[in-house]
Amino acid sequence: MLEMWLPVKEFLFLSLFFIIAVILKRKIRFLQKFLIPTSIIGGFIGLILGSEILNWITLDSEKLGLIIYHLMAIGFISIALKERKTVPVNHRRDNINTGLAIVTSYLSQGILGFAITLFLAYTILPGLFPPFGLLLPLGFAQGPGQAYSIGLSWEELGFLNGGNIGLSIATIGFLWAIIFGIPLINILIRKKKAWGLEDREKLINLKSDDMEEKHTENIPRRMFMDSLTFQVILIGVVYLITYFTLRGASLALRPLGEYGYTVAQLLWGFHFIVGTLFAIIVRIVLNALKRKDWLRVNYPDNYILQRISAGSFDFMIVSAIAALSLSTFRENWLPIVLVTSIGGIFTIIYTVFLCRRIYTNYLIEHIAGLYGQFTGTITTSMALLREIDPDSESNVPENLVLGGAVALPLGIPLMFILGLAVTGYSAGKPVFYFYAMGLFIIYLAGILIYLLLKNKRVRQQDNKKEL
Repeated sequence: MLEMWLPVKEFLFLSLFFIIAVILKRKIRFLQKFLIPTSIIGGFIGLILGSEILNWITLDSEKLGLIIYHLMAIGFISIALKERKTVPVNHRRDNINTGLAIVTSYLSQGILGFAITLFLAYTILPGLFPPFGLLLPLGFAQGPGQAYSIGLSWEELGFLNGGNIGLSIATIGFLWAIIFGIPLINILIRKKKAWGLEDREKLINLKSDDMEEKHTENIPRRMFMDSLTFQVILIGVVYLITYFTLRGASLALRPLGEYGYTVAQLLWGFHFIVGTLFAIIVRIVLNALKRKDWLRVNYPDNYILQRISAGSFDFMIVSAIAALSLSTFRENWLPIVLVTSIGGIFTIIYTVFLCRRIYTNYLIEHIAGLYGQFTGTITTSMALLREIDPDSESNVPENLVLGGAVALPLGIPLMFILGLAVTGYSAGKPVFYFYAMGLFIIYLAGILIYLLLKNKRVRQQDNKKEL
């Protein structure tokens, strides 16, 4: 009978960690004051109680890795299936700016991390996996799911303990978001008056439909099916299409040899992006059917899809921290500490620099939200944002959600550049590292120049209107 419980044992323990975290957060003022998300507290409880420290609970790291891998895709597919309201024209500029800012964060963090580990690999750490530093944007700007997924796919190409190293970087990213995020907010609030922002923030709020929503049952009774069941079916079908697409892509890439194999592994690592794209297509088809009056009911339920997504990301974060291997961290502490420390300092400076040049409304709120996004996940982003925008008066939550949709297609080419960098290692062709680095720099320069020049012109036009 014991064997029957083994497949769900990890999930049951993760639930226990959550309950303990909820109790501790309600009782300990420090945890409330520093806005530490419950999922992060639960993850550290699992790490402490697990085999890495106290060894009171035995957790299977491979099963936790599978939970992280699949919940990432389920969370993104759920978000993509949601129906969104039409965005007013005066809000679209901030949505696009946010999307472009997210892509530049991937690129700038990637260039920085890659440069650090290339330097280490050719100087004091000759045995280091040179693309190691590319996990910085995956762990910081995208979160533990992506960092683990890509790191795991690189293990197939020779990167020892890549998945767990990705989790280590992502966990340190959460610490940067929390430990340095609160002081950053306080400094920004004091700077607000000096920057002359107090009379400029008059943008009418359009709350994100990813915030609190009123749930209305929209599944017709004649379907004889619960709404939750139908949402799970939709997600399952999209994920099934994703699976067969990735299998087909792997077969199609075989003739490309080493590079094809490397890209195929990356595609499996970026499965959540492929799933998100298919979910967006399903959403577009459903909208088209509804416009033609062939579909009279919105079968995807926004409220339930949002809850599925939030739950998926919460359990993913708990799993990611609980699955950390301290022995792996000790073996790789120097590159991890260097990459995350320099990357964290850079992220603070870069976020403030960029936001001051692309936003004219709610500047402080945008800096807080994007800093949380660039070092953690949407969870840490919202936690920091609530500290200075408790009533959700800004349009920052909306920008983060819709900006992510803008960033998604622009981020797809990065998969192939990453493939070029990793092929340099697996094929023994170091020159590919510099090809990849050059492409990263060109891509970043193009987006950044467009973003800054466009917003400079907009600011000049706004100033003329005010005069």
